[in-house]
Amino acid sequence: MATLRELLAGPGPVLAPGAYDALSARLVARAGFPAVYMTGFGASASLLGRPDVGLLSFAEMADHARRLVQAVDVPLIADADDGYGNPLNVMRTVREYAAAGVAALHVEDQVAPKRCGHMEGKDVIDASEMVEKVRAAVEARGDALIIARTDARAVEGLDAALERARRYREAGADLLFVEAPETEAEIEAVAAAFPDVPLVFNWVDGGKTPGLPLDALRELGFALVIYPVTTLFAAGRAIADALARIREDGTPAGLDVPAFDAFTDMLGLPAIRELEARFAAE
Repeated sequence: MATLRELLAGPGPVLAPGAYDALSARLVARAGFPAVYMTGFGASASLLGRPDVGLLSFAEMADHARRLVQAVDVPLIADADDGYGNPLNVMRTVREYAAAGVAALHVEDQVAPKRCGHMEGKDVIDASEMVEKVRAAVEARGDALIIARTDARAVEGLDAALERARRYREAGADLLFVEAPETEAEIEAVAAAFPDVPLVFNWVDGGKTPGLPLDALRELGFALVIYPVTTLFAAGRAIADALARIREDGTPAGLDVPAFDAFTDMLGLPAIRELEARFAAE
């Protein structure tokens, strides 16, 4: 398995679809993607059935990350929200995520309780406070990469967001994540401001940031492209459609779903059967 550092050193960008649970993480890896992104939006939806407004605790998110890491054999990039407190809390968060096997995690500069970066009503902490959080994360990171995210575009404007990102890079962040630019020109401005820094592009279906073709993102130099909610939204629509069919017809017959054996193959049953055979008593 290539490490995330090795992937990011390639021609890029690295594509990391979002996973909201262990099954979706497994399907992302099975589809051939080199990395998986653990979405906080999806974690809140799958674990609580609630929107991403800061309801999940540090322990719940760390446990969720551990399960996703164990489900795949490719690097996992994880949402660590605001780090769950002050710089000392951030150090513990980073160490626990790293101990779980996470390859990279992002910490953002929102005021707690945070909310999805594409929702209204966000606020941000003072930049100097976030600088200390980044410094703490870097000190605790071990082999994990630290992604510093700023949500200041919606609160203070793009120029302020770029200045914050510069300060976070100077504090030691490995990658920068300027959340929710609202036009193609703003996306280009982010790329132009950091020509030699690995950047994250967040592709949120229906969000504030316009989607760009992959070739354009490659030309702009983005190192990592995450698709946090695509799998969640697709699954939600498919489940709703299936339930509507059952409610209307009283049967799921005719739905385009995998056969039972095909689905258990997706879950790795053949490998488990092989292990059972290997360790069976003589």
